[in-house]
Amino acid sequence: MADGAAPPPDPAPVPVGPAPAVRPFLVTAGRVAGAGEAESGRAMPVETQLVATVTGLDGLDRLSFERHDIVAACRQPQSIAEIAARLRLHLNVVRVLAEDLRSAGQLTVHVPDVGATHDASVLRRVIDGLRAIPDSRGVLRDTD
Repeated sequence: MADGAAPPPDPAPVPVGPAPAVRPFLVTAGRVAGAGEAESGRAMPVETQLVATVTGLDGLDRLSFERHDIVAACRQPQSIAEIAARLRLHLNVVRVLAEDLRSAGQLTVHVPDVGATHDASVLRRVIDGLRAIPDSRGVLRDTD
């Protein structure tokens, strides 16, 4: 500052909210895989899109806690990763509950094509797109 006084300290970051007090295994009743995952032996990829069905939206008031929040958030297509981050839930909790909600007809699940997600050209385009985003100073990242 011009008068030689130190600038005021930055305010402490505002917490998003308290961490959930309920352990993930309680939310899923101890299950680590949903019904569909147990049958196929494969977990839903994090990029799997979830969309609420009309049945799910009509029954929102009958759903409890995390199930309600997941269906409500899926009015628009959301990935499992987005839901987990938005609701501050463990990724596998969202996977298990999404399987339950799909089985009950409250969510539709759209698993991406495995070939497209492992295509090197898609990954290259994602990397190039990320590099094209300027940082906070407006400087583009290295394009190596």
